[in-house]
Amino acid sequence: MQTILIVVHLFIALGLIGLVLIQHGKGADAGAAFGSGASATVFGSAGSSSFLSRFTAILAALFFVTSLGMAWYSMQTTEKKSLMEGVEAEETAPVIEAPAPTVPVPESEVVIPGSAENSQDAAGDVPKIPE
Repeated sequence: MQTILIVVHLFIALGLIGLVLIQHGKGADAGAAFGSGASATVFGSAGSSSFLSRFTAILAALFFVTSLGMAWYSMQTTEKKSLMEGVEAEETAPVIEAPAPTVPVPESEVVIPGSAENSQDAAGDVPKIPE
């Protein structure tokens, strides 16, 4: 429904623009009054001003009505739900992570870089920690 209303509104707007551009300005009436062959036109000697101005007024009223209709329609729509709102959470078994097995390392095998015990092995690769 909203798409149809927008398309109708667009065609009315384009028609309104076209009619406004076709019409003559107020300055054109003075030139037509001196016999420029206005009686031989399609709309008669009165000219097309009354027809074009009426049709422009009708299109302007329709433009106003469709604008109000679109505003009313946009106020009536509710907020769309998110995709996840309607989906229920699946019941799954709780995941319990087992702690990683630890292997005790004897203190004699622990190597600390830069310590006094390890300084002979590294031979200057790691700076010494001040004691």
